[in-house]
Amino acid sequence: MGLFQQIESGEKSICVIGLGYVGLPIALEFAKKFNVVGFDINASRVALMQQGIDPSKEMDASEFANRKIVFTSDPETIKSCSVYIVAVPTPINEANEPDLKPLIGSSTAVGRAISKGDYVIYESTTYPGCTEEDCVPVIEEISGLKMYTDFKVGYSPERINPGDKERPLTKILKIVSGCDEESLNEIAKLYESIIEPGVYRAASIKVAEAAKIIENTQRDVNISLMNELSMIFDKVGINTYDVIEAAGTKWNFHKYTPGLVGGHCIGVDPYYLLHKAESMGLHPRVIAAGRFTNDSMAAHIAQAAIKKLNKRGKVVKDCHILIMGATFKENVADIRNSKIVDIVNELKSYSVNVDVVDPHADSEELKHEYGFELNPVIQGPYDGIILAVSHNEYLTLAPQWYGEHCKPDGFLIDLKGIYRDRKALTGLEYSSL
Repeated sequence: MGLFQQIESGEKSICVIGLGYVGLPIALEFAKKFNVVGFDINASRVALMQQGIDPSKEMDASEFANRKIVFTSDPETIKSCSVYIVAVPTPINEANEPDLKPLIGSSTAVGRAISKGDYVIYESTTYPGCTEEDCVPVIEEISGLKMYTDFKVGYSPERINPGDKERPLTKILKIVSGCDEESLNEIAKLYESIIEPGVYRAASIKVAEAAKIIENTQRDVNISLMNELSMIFDKVGINTYDVIEAAGTKWNFHKYTPGLVGGHCIGVDPYYLLHKAESMGLHPRVIAAGRFTNDSMAAHIAQAAIKKLNKRGKVVKDCHILIMGATFKENVADIRNSKIVDIVNELKSYSVNVDVVDPHADSEELKHEYGFELNPVIQGPYDGIILAVSHNEYLTLAPQWYGEHCKPDGFLIDLKGIYRDRKALTGLEYSSL
């Protein structure tokens, strides 16, 4: 009897390690059909999930109901499992280098729990070669087992898009790979049981790792081009969104837009690819230039606001700016690698008084991670407003609202171009990227 048949019959169970934006949806989806153990080192998060609460605020309580799942932070509990799916974060450090501590820590936990015949599947985004060259040796050393002969390994990159209700986990084609033909087939069967469009079988683990990382690298480079163009068009005196709309009338134009590139994927993954390339003596210029441009956008936006204040002859330290939005994208609570933080820090470096509001972000989490809190109420009148994140709550505000909360000589910097067709109604100096 194959692995999948044993999982299907209930003889063996699945362990998902890391219950964040990626791991929890996977665990709950598998738990509709199979026995699952959800493991996370954060005991407080586990306690919430045991009550049917998603700490990431992405999943409703109803999605926890009638699931064959046990949530735990006890590593001893996972020793009874036979398939280990690793879905932990892969962040970067302050030097923009890969931080593999979560991956190595998870691999250590697997090494202590794994038995002969078990499977390990990594979902965390990383550079090609990381699974086999960095993670597997840790498992082998701790367990005393060997890949191929004693246990099997695969890689299936996560493709979850936080906040996207139209394309949940089960609606997105899944890339799968294995260390050999047998593991590829068993892993494919496992994911095919929950993924409606099915799976794509990659040629190797390294190919699957590379496929994932270039998805986000490609987007990063394209957005960096738009950001660079926005700087040019600002000098020319034309609106970038107007240019994109005009160019988009041609069938083969790709409609990328300028903006802040944060979050746990696009703003991080290219650094993993750069790290791998540089470790082999290569120095990719396009990818590195794209990262530099996108990482510079927050400072560019803050300095644009400072120039507007100076143009009005104001004393910057006496000025008050409102930033609307703190999360890395619209309609989510996720503040990881939010570039709004960089705007705040840049403005404060000029001694500007900054208020930040956001209907989705958690003020305590912002204070813990970045050292500032959300304002409980919008006060004003402000010298300027930066509309940074297009939350639904902001899309319903009448354009006049901004004028009512600004001083007569105030300005609105609309990073998403939401009000560009109605700018005359705001009564403010208007600009966007």
